[in-house]
Amino acid sequence: MKQTLAIATLCLGLAACASTGRLSTAQKLDLYRAHAGPPQQDMPLYGSLSGWTELGDSALAVWTRPSEGYLLELAGPCQGLDYAPAIGLTSRVGRVSARFDKVLVRDPTPGPMNMPCFISSIRKLDTKALRSSEQALRQAQLQEREEGQQSPTR
Repeated sequence: MKQTLAIATLCLGLAACASTGRLSTAQKLDLYRAHAGPPQQDMPLYGSLSGWTELGDSALAVWTRPSEGYLLELAGPCQGLDYAPAIGLTSRVGRVSARFDKVLVRDPTPGPMNMPCFISSIRKLDTKALRSSEQALRQAQLQEREEGQQSPTR
């Protein structure tokens, strides 16, 4: 019920992004939060990440496998996350732990790497439901644009 309410609330905000055809960072974060399970102590890391998505300066989604993802919320703003070409995660014995491990932003500019960003919470994503909701949102945006193009202007 809570998840459905969050998705419905997000869908109401589509009018704001219909003109651009894209979800805002805040809307994307809300969508990912709506499809994340309860906080857990840690997550597995099988060598390298399969992918990642920046969700503002204090959150990101990481995929350990193509169909297995986690929402990582950070202890504060993470400098450079919005334009980083790559990230890394610290881990111990193949596990990334909330409150102990960090996101490492790979800064493309010369000089030292940005400060590490502490992970405050880890939540497993329901990737199937997330992809389904993303597709439904894209369809709604497309329909909104088509209806806007068909309505006569005066």
